[in-house]
Amino acid sequence: MKFSYLLFAILLIWGGLTPASAQWLFSLPKNFAGFHQDTITVSYGQTYAYTVDTKQNEGLINTGVDAKGFMQQLMERDNRSHFKLTDSNHLRLDWETGAVSHYYLQWKEKALTGTLVVPTNTLRANALTDLQFSFTAGQRTPNATVIFEIPASLPFNPDSIQVNILGRGVMLLSQLATTSSGRSGKGYPYPYIGKGSVVKREKITQIILQHLDLRAQNGVDVALFIPGVHTPEAHKIVEISAWYTTTEPKVLESGLAKNILLFESDRIMLKRIPLQMERYENNESTYTTATFEWNYPDNVTLQQSTDHGITWSAAKASINGKRAVVKNLKPNKYYTFRLQYANKTSNTESIYTGMLDVKQYRASGKEQEDQTDSINAAILTLHKMGGGTLRFPPGAYSVRTIHLQSNVYLYLEKGAVIKALKGGDAPETTWFSDRAYRSGLSPTDKGPYEDPENYLTKQDVGHHYFHNAMFFGERLDNVKIIGNGTISGNGNLVTSDKVMNNAANNRCDKMFSLKLCTNVEIGGVYNPQDLWYDETQDAPYYIGEKGEKHFDTDNMLHIDQGGHFVLLATGTDSIYVHDTYFGKDHQGSARDIYDFMGCNHVTVTNIFSRVSSDDIVKPGSDCSLGFTRPSKGFRVRNIIGDTNCNLFQIGSETADDISDICVDNIYVLGANKAGFSISTNDGADIHDIHLNCGHTGPLHHRSKMLRTAAPFFISVSNRARILGATAEKFQFTENGRAHDELLITNVNIGKVERITINGIDISEIYGGSSFNGSRWKSYDGSQRRFSAIVAGYSLPDNIGFTLPDGRSTGYINDISFTDVHFLGKGGNPLSDTAQVPVELGVGQYNAADLKIQPAYGLWARHVQQLKIDSCSFRFEQPDHRYAIFLDDVQQVKMMNIKMMKVPALQNGISSRNTTGVQLSNIATF
Repeated sequence: MKFSYLLFAILLIWGGLTPASAQWLFSLPKNFAGFHQDTITVSYGQTYAYTVDTKQNEGLINTGVDAKGFMQQLMERDNRSHFKLTDSNHLRLDWETGAVSHYYLQWKEKALTGTLVVPTNTLRANALTDLQFSFTAGQRTPNATVIFEIPASLPFNPDSIQVNILGRGVMLLSQLATTSSGRSGKGYPYPYIGKGSVVKREKITQIILQHLDLRAQNGVDVALFIPGVHTPEAHKIVEISAWYTTTEPKVLESGLAKNILLFESDRIMLKRIPLQMERYENNESTYTTATFEWNYPDNVTLQQSTDHGITWSAAKASINGKRAVVKNLKPNKYYTFRLQYANKTSNTESIYTGMLDVKQYRASGKEQEDQTDSINAAILTLHKMGGGTLRFPPGAYSVRTIHLQSNVYLYLEKGAVIKALKGGDAPETTWFSDRAYRSGLSPTDKGPYEDPENYLTKQDVGHHYFHNAMFFGERLDNVKIIGNGTISGNGNLVTSDKVMNNAANNRCDKMFSLKLCTNVEIGGVYNPQDLWYDETQDAPYYIGEKGEKHFDTDNMLHIDQGGHFVLLATGTDSIYVHDTYFGKDHQGSARDIYDFMGCNHVTVTNIFSRVSSDDIVKPGSDCSLGFTRPSKGFRVRNIIGDTNCNLFQIGSETADDISDICVDNIYVLGANKAGFSISTNDGADIHDIHLNCGHTGPLHHRSKMLRTAAPFFISVSNRARILGATAEKFQFTENGRAHDELLITNVNIGKVERITINGIDISEIYGGSSFNGSRWKSYDGSQRRFSAIVAGYSLPDNIGFTLPDGRSTGYINDISFTDVHFLGKGGNPLSDTAQVPVELGVGQYNAADLKIQPAYGLWARHVQQLKIDSCSFRFEQPDHRYAIFLDDVQQVKMMNIKMMKVPALQNGISSRNTTGVQLSNIATF
């Protein structure tokens, strides 16, 4: 049969044909720009599109296609071979009736046509309903205008319109002009998300969105929600449309993206409510209960079928209004459900009442075979059914990139191993080049600031590419990867900042990459007991009800060789990660474990990491979405591990504010940077951080730090890797040192406020992580070591510019240490008491940049309201520095302090430029 559904849809939309029904979603070829009579307009133009291989300043590409290219676009959407070119601008179409049509192709300079999608094309007539559309532009552009046109036959209240731009979150249309687009430097051209307005004309209503920065690509560009729409009479077909205009590299208008809505009387829409739980549980009702909702009416019959709709019977359902719950379904069967009302039936919904075995989709479980396509097909099938659980029985499943889907859970049984292959998805194409900054940052490198609007240069390369991962998900909801199997990067997930220099099949550097998702769980089979660590066995254990040690960790999800990130979650909310053992069998090819960028409502508990080369748990906020997003609401508990970096770190990416973080029960086995680190480098306000305050549950043990280069590194720097930041080179002198380096001129210095640290024992203070060799190398004097550091930041005097808020010093405000005990290695000479560490400017945000501190215990600079209570400071070998040194600290309270005193020093505590010091019960020994 020779027939084109795509051309039929084009004729329907542009030619006014009327079908009996319209159940498809309409997707035009991107170069289709219009249709009139027998002429199709094909667009051409230019845009910026950088792959990771594109040279800097060479990203301008042509968007046009010739006649063969356009015909290929048509065929890709129709998947039939009924188009023919008779010459370079004539298209022939063979219809199923035997008729032949000819269309002329004409080319016009326009932007690529976008995509307009509606969840369902058929709605109930003569009713109040809610309309939803989503629109994605065909190409990227700054300062875009997007216009929706809705017929006047669909009246609604303009004040009720809600929008979501680039995944920022839902808000009223009227709020766009007053809602911040995120933190940015002074003078950034997009301080607000955009501007929204509604224009009513005789036959249509236009919803106009202006000043949108659409250079980033985060899935859907504009999601539109209009509640309370009055629908027309039955059998009415309504056309909606959307288009946009670009401003760069040229001002162009796109072709019209269109879709249709069909209205029917007594239209009944059944929807299955997917299984959703914060923490996965598999009990007798998990899969044998189904819940449904519908729009109309109340008095319906819910029917079920177990033979794919051949025969139907009434379901034993508990119905309350427009919601039904069916229980006690037979396990491991396919069910189909529908509603019946007045001799009418609704759409059907399906469910599988159990875990679906991935081997039913030809996943072999044989390591030597690439099983990516089979697994992705199974996930997509479950997603289209409304969700479900895909079971991985024992076996080895080798994959490139798994595409996660909403409402689909992956369950790994013990003995199941998912292993990474080379050849995962390529990093995405972007509007900007990131070559100005692909790794590291120095005090003199202007690359990240050369284009203040280039969001790709504000964080390292691992953070702003998302597709190159073993598991990828974007704009998803209700996703779980759970079980007591194993996931291994298999040495094929890379860790280098220079990953993009690799061959094209070797650029995957993430295990899990989640962008703008919600309700995510990753972990083992849940164990309600707390995890802790036994030094003699070098192993984690669960604490029994009577304090006994349970070393059986077979419930845990095992992960190794995780690449640059085991989990990179960006803009993702409501995350629960738990009961995970990292690096039991393979300790290499592992860098960051859990990175949460701009995430909210995160729970992390019962984590053991044998060794990694970077942070184990890291909340932060970067610019990788094209805008910044705050982070808050973290509950972290029972984290045990060894790292070449920090066990727990807030930062270093701090483009937006981070707050409300509670961490209890940490056991640092080794850390070549810090055991507990807080750094605001990019202007963010970090506040309300609690260590061992019991906010996540009981403190079952005292927290411990062993072999840490710095127990605490709490700092402010002037790095400002943020949208709109500008940097200039300055020469200045600081404490007798000459500097010739960058300073940020238009971003406020960040803040650190309200930090509470309690109940921790610290010993073996040196960089003794087993990452560099044996487990563990004893201190021999070669390893770096620092005091506990609390360091704000101050600009040089008389530098010649003023930051937007007028401050020149970023103080750390309101920080307390209670019941914290330090045992250092000692060995520093008296001359080190004269050390004055540098201010942390651009590219200086590590304890190593501060070199030697004048105190062996705690060194604090640029601090207001410091409290130290019931703490002790000791060393193993004589250390001739002070126990505590304060520099520009105001309002200090120290009480119940014990410290080892050096005979050459009159006091164990020293200060300069410090006021308001209150001391009580200070003892030396």
